[in-house]
Amino acid sequence: MSTESISDRREHIRSISVTALAALLGVGTALASMALTGDVSPGEAAGDTRALLLVLTAIVAQIVLFDATSIYSDDEFGIKHYLFITFMTFSMWFVTWGILLTAELNA
Repeated sequence: MSTESISDRREHIRSISVTALAALLGVGTALASMALTGDVSPGEAAGDTRALLLVLTAIVAQIVLFDATSIYSDDEFGIKHYLFITFMTFSMWFVTWGILLTAELNA
């Protein structure tokens, strides 16, 4: 019984860690995108491909980090995890950067 609760707790902590890292990197990438494109109008900034390259770099860096640290064993890290990391990072970047661009437009 206690072995199952330790395993469940470890799984829970691991999933929280992965989600938090993806969310924080998404927000951090949005802030970096804003700093990178801050000197142009929000309409031009939204079309800048350098910001998209930043978020793609953050996604790839996470995947490499999880593979290098072996947070997941080889049989556990599958396509579902890659898609989750990609979705979380991209969506947090998109929403945060959109809010920052809108706030810049209204200011």
